[in-house]
Amino acid sequence: MPTVILLDVSLSMCRTVATHDANEILSAKQLAIYGLNVLLDYMSSNCKLELTSLMLFSSLWERNVGFTRDYELIKTALGNLDAFYDKTNIHNALKGVQDLIHEEWGTNVPCNIILVTDGNPGISSYSELDTNEKQPFLFNFPAKLHVVCVCDPAEQLANRCVSFYKRLLEMAMPKKDINSNNFLWMPESTTLKAVEKMFQRLAEANYAPYRGTLHCGSLSCSISLFPNLESYNQTKDFETVHAKASNEIIICGFMPISDIASPPVHSRHLVFATPFSKDDLSKLHSILITKDMTNYDVNAATLFDLEEALNSVLTDESREPSLCVLLHGALKIESMVAICRIGQQEWYGMIYAWSDSKKKSNLMLSTFQAGLDSIPWLGDLSKLGPVNIFNLSDEPSPSVQRKSYSTNCVVWTKQPNLLSDLQKILRLARKLPEKTPHFYKELNRFRKAALVTGFFEIIDGLATILERECQILPAGSHPEAALQLTHAVNALRVKTSDATSYDILITPMKTRFEHPVPST
Repeated sequence: MPTVILLDVSLSMCRTVATHDANEILSAKQLAIYGLNVLLDYMSSNCKLELTSLMLFSSLWERNVGFTRDYELIKTALGNLDAFYDKTNIHNALKGVQDLIHEEWGTNVPCNIILVTDGNPGISSYSELDTNEKQPFLFNFPAKLHVVCVCDPAEQLANRCVSFYKRLLEMAMPKKDINSNNFLWMPESTTLKAVEKMFQRLAEANYAPYRGTLHCGSLSCSISLFPNLESYNQTKDFETVHAKASNEIIICGFMPISDIASPPVHSRHLVFATPFSKDDLSKLHSILITKDMTNYDVNAATLFDLEEALNSVLTDESREPSLCVLLHGALKIESMVAICRIGQQEWYGMIYAWSDSKKKSNLMLSTFQAGLDSIPWLGDLSKLGPVNIFNLSDEPSPSVQRKSYSTNCVVWTKQPNLLSDLQKILRLARKLPEKTPHFYKELNRFRKAALVTGFFEIIDGLATILERECQILPAGSHPEAALQLTHAVNALRVKTSDATSYDILITPMKTRFEHPVPST
C-alpha cells in the first residue's frame, strides 16, 4: 500500500511551540520532522518494500520526493527544508494527492495519506465545510487519511481544529465504517518524547508487519506478508460480510493451475519466510536442554556457547530449511497452486509461484472473497478433495470436442489490446492484394468480437479508417487494393445494422484473382 506524507510548510509551522521543557525551544516544523523521522525509521525496519512519497503544501502543493523505498532520501529531504510559504489550503493539497495517485497508481490501489500539520486548518477552511457552496472533498480511490496535529491539546486552537478535522475525515472516507478518532492523532503534550510516542503508535497501528505461521500437514514455517493482511469487510445487498485474518494459514490441498484458472481475488501478498525470534530461540534452548542434556552438567558458559552457535546457524537464511522455499519450487515445477484457509471463518485463498521476470520469482498469496462459493466453477470449497474418494464411474466421459472459444480469444479489457487489433488490420490493408485472405480473416474476427460485446461504434470507426486508407493509397498501387477496401467498408456498414448478422462472414470481392478466406 503506497504512502504519501503530506507535510504542511505554511508560515504557521515556524511558530514556537510551548514544549513544557525549559531547555527546549522548538517550532512546529521541527517537531513534525522529528516525528516523521521516527515513522520512517520504523518503516525502514518493518516495511522495507513500502513505497513512500513526500509532498509539501501551503496554498499550493509540490512533490518533493517521488515514490521510493529509500527512506534515507526522504529523511535527507526533510532535513533540508528551510523555506516557509504562505497560508494553509488543505483542500487544494488533498486534490494534489489525488492527482498524484491517479498518475502513479490509478484509481484501484489503496493508499495511506499522512497529513502532518500544526493544527491550523487555514482561514477559509471553516466556511468550506459549513456551507454548501462547494462539494465536500471525497477521494475517488481507496484511501486512508491520517491527520497528525503537532499542537498542544490544551491550546485554544486545538478545540477548534479537532472538530474541523473530524468533519474532514468523515467526508474524505464516507464509505468506510470508520471512527474518526482512530485517524486523528495528537500528542499528549508538545515534547519530543510525546511526539515520538504519537508517531510510534501511528506506525504500529498501520505498518506493523504480518507475522504468522504457514502449515502444510506436519510441516510449518514462520512467515510474513507484504502488504499486511487485513480483515475482510464487504457490504452486499442484504448482509455485511466480516472475516478476521488469522495468524495461521493452513494449506488444505493442491490443484492444477488449469483447474483454478483465473479466479476473482480480493488482495495479493508476497510471502516471506522469517527467521527465528529470540523467543523461539529460548524455547529451542529449553527443549535441547530438557531432551538431550538432562544427564550433563550445563553451566552458563555452555549455554552462552550454545546460544551463539544457534544464532549463527538460524539467522543464516540460506542454511535454514524453509517450507516457503519447498512450496515455491514444487508449485513452480508442477504448475499447481495450494488452496489454503486464511481465517477461522469461511475465508480461503491460494498460494502460487509468480514470476515478474525471467530471473526473479516469488511466492504469492491471493485471497478470495469470503464464502464457500467464491469460485463458482469449483463449487463448495469445503467439499474439495482427492479424485480417488469420488465414484466417477457414472460420470459422463469428457468430450474431446474443442470449444470454439478455447483459442484465438479476443480480449479488450484494456485499451492497448483494442489498439493492437486495429493496427493489425491496418497493416494487412496496406499489403493488399497479397494479404487479402488474411485481411478478411482478421476483419471478420474483429467484427464478431465487436458484435458479441455490443461495441457497434467501433465497427463504424473501423469502416471510417479503412475508407480513409483507401483515399490515401499511394500512386502506382495495385488497383484491386482500392476495390477490396471499398468492398470491406460497404460490407461493414451494411451488415452491422443487421442484428442477426453475427454468423455472416465478409468475403473478398470477386475479381480476376481468387482469394479464399482462411478458416476461423
